[in-house]
Amino acid sequence: MPPGGEGTSGMRGRSVREDPGPAPSSSSHLPTATPSSRPWRHWEDSLAQDPTVKVVQDPVALKLGVTRILREHPEGPVWFRGFPDVTLAGNVWSTRARVASYFGVPVERLQDLLLQGMEHPEPPRVVSYLETSWTSGRAVDLRHLPVPWFFPGDAGPYLTAGVISAFWKGKRNLSFHRLLVQEATGGPARIVPRHLDRMLRESRQEGKELPVAMVLGGPLEFLLAAALSTDYETDELEIASALHRRRTGEPLPVVEFENGIRVPAASEMVFQGRVTREERSEGPFVDILGTYDPVRTQPVLSFDKLHAVPHPVLHAILPGGPEHFLLMGLPREPAILRAIRSAVPGVRAVRLTEGGAAWLHGVVAIEKRRAGDGKNAILAAFAGHASMKHVIVVDADIDIFNDEEVEWAVATRFQADRGLLVIPGATGSSLDPSATPDGITTKWGMDCTLPLQVDRAPFTREPLTRRGG
Repeated sequence: MPPGGEGTSGMRGRSVREDPGPAPSSSSHLPTATPSSRPWRHWEDSLAQDPTVKVVQDPVALKLGVTRILREHPEGPVWFRGFPDVTLAGNVWSTRARVASYFGVPVERLQDLLLQGMEHPEPPRVVSYLETSWTSGRAVDLRHLPVPWFFPGDAGPYLTAGVISAFWKGKRNLSFHRLLVQEATGGPARIVPRHLDRMLRESRQEGKELPVAMVLGGPLEFLLAAALSTDYETDELEIASALHRRRTGEPLPVVEFENGIRVPAASEMVFQGRVTREERSEGPFVDILGTYDPVRTQPVLSFDKLHAVPHPVLHAILPGGPEHFLLMGLPREPAILRAIRSAVPGVRAVRLTEGGAAWLHGVVAIEKRRAGDGKNAILAAFAGHASMKHVIVVDADIDIFNDEEVEWAVATRFQADRGLLVIPGATGSSLDPSATPDGITTKWGMDCTLPLQVDRAPFTREPLTRRGG
């Protein structure tokens, strides 16, 4: 069973440090599963009982050694058990099939599942500290955790799977942020100019530090919600809660700290602290494209409290690896799907491709009903994901999850003089090294759909010629 799933293991290491929270909410807008009274499982329990997990018992070098093994086993979880006290796991969510299995849905339903969560959010259920398996009182010392140094040119060991939960003036935010471990209590973190950055700027204008909590090893609903791009008013925890109800029949249990910050009660480790007013150099660091992000001046995070299960597992996301692609790309696809549906009712599927680092390149399949549907789908896809640089639109008979079929459609159904749409001077992704320093790029879309009245016979592939056919 994937980490964070429901199971039969008992609670361990309970603490009595907080009072029960408010009564849970019973509202829901999603189809629900049968409620379960069983407690959530620790990652240690789940990984130990999962036959697909690659277990590494011997000690592994944190500098480059973890990277090598994760790259050798990209399709499933790798559990490094050769570290004392805290073990390490990577490639936990590296395939769509594993994510779909966690939610109990077909792979092709994942985008609609996430879209339901976005469109029908639900408040989480605030629970007492008594209902967690955490123990507190451990000294915060990040240097004693098995934090990998992933690539030779990186600035040092990085926490790559940390989700920051923040609460500021009534607004909540979840977001992934890498953290360069430079001392026991923290280090500089990359904070892009989005919602957490807005909270930080506002707090600094008032001469205050921003309270935060960093979650390592949260449930998948929480991770996916944290990777979504939403408006500032949206509480991503409510999206996570809606997804949790879809899977378990119940809203997401969360603990609310005295400063209003909320975190999943099923988290492996939670570090409480603040974004300080200090700034330091952060980077270089290999990002999702496999290239080194440059050195920037970034805020320093400092932690002074740790809550953890008795035998925690540290989640590590390999930069530029399949889990990085999935957790960054999959949560963007529902927004693209929604944008295209508003323009082209016959959209069948969307995908951000691994060759484009699940961020810059996309493929869309549509059931063409009007002559301009292919072009409209291109424009809508760019509107749904502003960082996208290239998009290919194909007919619904093409399997967009098969790169060979997509290239075949380009080869047999595309003519540049009528199907190529070029958009110069557009805002793209800051990750693209070929864009201007301020992110200006030229985008193109390829309409590989067939004309409506064309004889499809010359464009239909004999099934036995398909690989595996």
